[in-house]
Amino acid sequence: MDSLSQIQRHANMAAIKSKGTKPELLVRRYLWAQGFRYRLNSPRLPGHPDLVLRKYRTCIFVNGCFWHGHRVHVMAGGGKRNIESSGCCKIPHTNREFWVNKILRNRERDIEEQKQLAAMGWHCITVWECELKPKVREETLRSLAFTLNHIFLQDHSYRRMEEEQELDMAAEPQP
Repeated sequence: MDSLSQIQRHANMAAIKSKGTKPELLVRRYLWAQGFRYRLNSPRLPGHPDLVLRKYRTCIFVNGCFWHGHRVHVMAGGGKRNIESSGCCKIPHTNREFWVNKILRNRERDIEEQKQLAAMGWHCITVWECELKPKVREETLRSLAFTLNHIFLQDHSYRRMEEEQELDMAAEPQP
């Protein structure tokens, strides 16, 4: 049984923001301090990624563990879909069917949006809320910066190799 009334619970849930959250601000501040420049919540891309780094062709999603069902185990049976809570994502016992369906829809939508972005040539990185806890925050953020630099070097070395091949083909004598 919920300890809050239905009106109180509704007010609590309605007050939760989707943009400018604390985990998102942590990632933004770190990347900016490291010299990465980005755009926020691009309306032109599927899923409106939290951060878009055009130079790196990379979208970063900073996801809340609860809303996106981080590490939950999906079980199917009896015509119902169900999920089992994880360490960082506790499924409420009240109105459980609603929350299970909502979280599963969010997960499916996230996967579809990332597939669309990949088809458009974008890299997608997801940073989870639990990965930004104080004990592991620095490691997560350094890993993010390393990944972005790796993507940049890999993409640019590939483009350079393509350009060199085009030059070689243009320089070959035509019969």
